[in-house]
Amino acid sequence: MSDKPVTLAAITGAHGVTGEVRLKLLGDGLDALKAHTSFNEGELTLTKLRSDNKGGAIARFDGVNDRSAAEKLRGTTLTVSRSSLPTLDEGEYYHADLIGLAVVTDAGEPVGRVIAVENFGASDIIEIEKVPAPAKGVKTFMVPMTEQAVLEWDSDRLVISVNFVED
Repeated sequence: MSDKPVTLAAITGAHGVTGEVRLKLLGDGLDALKAHTSFNEGELTLTKLRSDNKGGAIARFDGVNDRSAAEKLRGTTLTVSRSSLPTLDEGEYYHADLIGLAVVTDAGEPVGRVIAVENFGASDIIEIEKVPAPAKGVKTFMVPMTEQAVLEWDSDRLVISVNFVED
């Protein structure tokens, strides 16, 4: 897979007056974030991190010493290189590796591209944008990330069973 940056969190605003920020955690949460101290190609260095007990986190970065500096970071995403993440076992994937992949059927017909990976509790769901977009009807559809629906994927494409393509 490519070494494109992977987003682990987003800064949602300042917390207090001493330069701490609130984080919205993406991916595997606080433990995944704790594995890293440098973000955005070294632009931000994490010096302190704790849970906010609401599903997010509170963080402090080197050089961010007051509320004004913390507020300037609002909207900033925290990224790390793909190569800094743990190696995956066969059949595992990072959502970031799937987003943007071309989608084809097992018959070789182009369908579109992956625009999102969601999880509503049972398993991951791949959202596919049809390319070209139809003049009428559904422009996106979802496919479960199961062996029956998604037959294979690599760094270039995702292959789905023709039985799961919506017209």
